Amino acid sequence: MSDPLLPVLLAVPVVVLACQAGGRAVRLLGQPPVIGEILAGILLGPSLLGWLAPSVQHHILPPSVLPIASALGNLGLLAFLFLIGLELDLRSLGTTRGSVAAVSLSGVLLPMALGAALASALYPHFAPYGVGRLPFTLFVAVALSITAFPVLARILADRGLETTPLGAFALACAATDDALAWCLLTTVVALSTSGTVLSALTTLALTVIFAAGLTVVLRPLLRALLERASRTSDDLVLVLLFAGLCLSAYTTDQIGVHAAFGAFLFGVTAPRGLPAVERSAARFRAVLLPLLLPLFFVDTGLHTDFSTLPAGQWGWGAAILAVAVIGKWGGTAGAARLTGSDWRWSAAVGTLMNCRGLTEFVVLGIGLQSGVISEALFTLLVVMTVITTAATAPILRRVASDDPRMTPPGAHDDPERDPTREVAG
Repeated sequence: MSDPLLPVLLAVPVVVLACQAGGRAVRLLGQPPVIGEILAGILLGPSLLGWLAPSVQHHILPPSVLPIASALGNLGLLAFLFLIGLELDLRSLGTTRGSVAAVSLSGVLLPMALGAALASALYPHFAPYGVGRLPFTLFVAVALSITAFPVLARILADRGLETTPLGAFALACAATDDALAWCLLTTVVALSTSGTVLSALTTLALTVIFAAGLTVVLRPLLRALLERASRTSDDLVLVLLFAGLCLSAYTTDQIGVHAAFGAFLFGVTAPRGLPAVERSAARFRAVLLPLLLPLFFVDTGLHTDFSTLPAGQWGWGAAILAVAVIGKWGGTAGAARLTGSDWRWSAAVGTLMNCRGLTEFVVLGIGLQSGVISEALFTLLVVMTVITTAATAPILRRVASDDPRMTPPGAHDDPERDPTREVAG
């Protein structure tokens, strides 16, 4: 009997190195590394390696290793969502200006409305057998309204824009969008996994109760526990946080909502301002994400198969891309313009908010695992995600140009210009 560990020892380094190489390659083109990592995962799947050399792909990723790789990749995903939640400061959402609120709501509502209309046309062609029209429609609507907060933050940081008026404004909008999107996605998953409306409402109620328990009861207890643990060892803080995100993920999965929500909620409710927590988060980011998250990309890539799509379905792909861009870019840029910003600023905001990135892949993976969408629609949505994310940085460079509101501090010598004058709405 062969050792089940042996194929894992081959698959993991191949996947991790391929994703690292892909990330470094696209950095040379001015793209965020996540684009290269995602593409590497897709190319290791049936779309390229499985098509050109199926025996090689079978040797690197045999069926016996896929469940293990998927489990490890999902651990990386849970760590990633924990970090998103930890970086999302909900206290700032209640004090955002009217223009931020308007852009955020328009960036969710318009894509959802257009996405729901498109979903009604997609349903006969792409809905899995037995999936109701309502959960399918809601999922497509939510999927087209996503903005990738972490990838957006990375693009802004790479350009030195995170502290500029444009960067602060876009990050506030993206944070609000993320919070709204996760709430809506929770509803969709509850509807798709519950047999009746009453069961879905029960699942949502239990999720709200659990989130309230984390916020009201666990947060002060966790802060006290972590403060005490930090006086002993940073390793203990790291272990407590990892155990907490896993148990939170397990709880939401048992409730009937995807485990990803639990990790995200634990990150949202984790105490801020503790140096030991920040150091532990940095260790998550430095170790778990580069080693485990690539396995999630490959799991995604194995479900992305361009060769199985009939030529006629690429027309649907073009429609999905058009609706996604019109809804997200049009909704956010239009709202920014209506709240008093000029067209250049509005176009830059719309470009940034149209970035979907890894957050969209997480959402699509949840939809596929929950059986709400088919693999064919999953593939088309993956293409839309890659294109909209890859387009963000080059379009932003062209739109921002020499505008001091959208360029790094110190890049211009015009101290008399007030960069916030045209931002307020």
